[in-house]
Amino acid sequence: MAANSIIEVIGRTPAVWLDRLTASRGVEGRILAKLDHLNPGFSKKDRVALGIIEAARAEGTLRPGQTVVELTSGNTGTGLAIVCGAMGHPFIAVMSRGNSEERARMMRALGAEVVLVDQAPGGVPGQVSGADLALVEAEAQRIARERDAFRADQFNHPGNLLAHYTGTGPELWEDSGGSLTAFADFAGSGGSFAGTIRALKERNPSLRGHVVEPQGAEALAGKAITDPGHPIQGGGYAMADLALMRDVPVDGFVSVSGDAARDAARDLARLEGILAGFSSGANVAAALDLLAGPERGGRVGIIICDSGLKYLSTDLWA
Repeated sequence: MAANSIIEVIGRTPAVWLDRLTASRGVEGRILAKLDHLNPGFSKKDRVALGIIEAARAEGTLRPGQTVVELTSGNTGTGLAIVCGAMGHPFIAVMSRGNSEERARMMRALGAEVVLVDQAPGGVPGQVSGADLALVEAEAQRIARERDAFRADQFNHPGNLLAHYTGTGPELWEDSGGSLTAFADFAGSGGSFAGTIRALKERNPSLRGHVVEPQGAEALAGKAITDPGHPIQGGGYAMADLALMRDVPVDGFVSVSGDAARDAARDLARLEGILAGFSSGANVAAALDLLAGPERGGRVGIIICDSGLKYLSTDLWA
């Protein structure tokens, strides 16, 4: 049956066992990849955008026709551009110039106003640091005040976590036939890990959840920050206190280098036909490391966070 609106096709994405990839690496076990890059905005953040906007409208904190503003690495902004457009809200995306240009172009094409913020001194294009994100946050706050806009606030709004608790987690469990033994996820806002692992542990309390962070920026793991600059866009901001991760069960941490994430993303495309971005590569690399170590012989669920088409201007496909 045809959907009545684009927002009705957000979620319920397919999942694929990455058996060719695991065989090529010689690890024991299986990886189940949730293909959230097949959402309308080509990322898992479509779920978050819909969850936040629906919750805010229901609570009355978002008025009919009110402008929405949010900081973004591009994915949440794309999701919000789609959802806000369908629901009648102007949307302003605030993004660091360190993110790939494709993302800004996509949001503009979808009707968003895009405000680009210069990187902090010493910033490297393609590598968005916590300092860069702080500048974006300050600009988003200023615009929200000036425009009397609703802040989607993806790093704090419970609609983010709930979108994955009610959607991604139950879907992954069903997709696996109830066979998953672990879940690994790259931490951005923390919403996808927090919501998904809570849903999965309700179904199997012994299932283990592993947080994935960039090598040298493992703030959630409690390590010293030695390399806050990395190419894995959309997370790894070296923020030790993520609101959505508070009181969330974590069984382990996995660090992934930019090179490992890049190589895994390229293998994912070459061997499995899945064209994904850096954070998806980080998830694949982490899952491979887990199957070679503490999760040997298990079944690890991951999310394919966004499409590789958003990285054509970066060295991911160079």
